[in-house]
Parts: sequence; C-alpha cells; structure tokens
Amino acid sequence: MLFLKVNIDGRAESSSYEHLHEMIEAVEAAGEHDGWPPDLAFKVTLVVDELSQNVIDYSCTEGLNDVLVELTTNPDEITVEVIDDGIPFNPLTDSAPPDLTSAIEDRDPGGLGVHFTKTLMDDVQYSRVEGKNRVKITARKPR
Repeated sequence: MLFLKVNIDGRAESSSYEHLHEMIEAVEAAGEHDGWPPDLAFKVTLVVDELSQNVIDYSCTEGLNDVLVELTTNPDEITVEVIDDGIPFNPLTDSAPPDLTSAIEDRDPGGLGVHFTKTLMDDVQYSRVEGKNRVKITARKPR
C-alpha cells in the first residue's frame, strides 16, 4: 500500500493511497497549496513518481509491500523521503547508468528515473535502517 504523509510548514496531513496516480495527485496538490513554481512542482512530482514506481517494480517481493512517502516543506526547501520494506536496494550505487547517447529504440529500459532523481534534485541520500530502504530527496525553493 502506498501511504503519503504531508507536512507543510508544521501542518501534518496523512492519507492512504492504493494507486500511484492518486498519490502523485496528492503531491501535486501539496505543491499547489504550498505555492511551488510550476517547474519545481514538475521536478518533484516526476522524481516522486519515478522513485515510487521503482519500489513497486523492483523492491516488492511478494505483492505490494508498504511504501511510505513523506513530504515535508518549509520556507526554504521541499524534502521527500520514500521508505519501503522491500529488498535492499541503493539506487544511487546499485543501478547502472542509463544510455543517454543511443537512439531510444536501441536503449535498454531502466536507469532514467534514478538519473532524473540525481540531476533534478539538489540532494539525494540513501540509507537502509531497521530493514527499510530510505531514499531522501531535497529540492531548494527559489527565493
């Protein structure tokens, strides 16, 4: 089950989602509520979608494991942590870099989500704590 927890400037709201698209819509709504510029909203939403989809596709071993997406904002930055109890996987070191030079039809699938995460976010960290993968991304808000 996907679970989104949102904390905007100290006000916490939580909701449970069974479908990825509903969770992504909630991230978009949080961005609208918090006044993110469109380009920042696009980047954060894309990365959250990619990271969540990777967990569903690769980390879950017996059906859908629990996936928690915690989104926190403050006046300076947006922080999102994607936490799952699937198989250990560090996307920053365990995934092959994508082929960015070949024609699309000649490329093997995979790797672009991690590439987007690394290039679009200001900071990306991975840890494995108490049997859970934790990918934390940070995007600075423009001043």
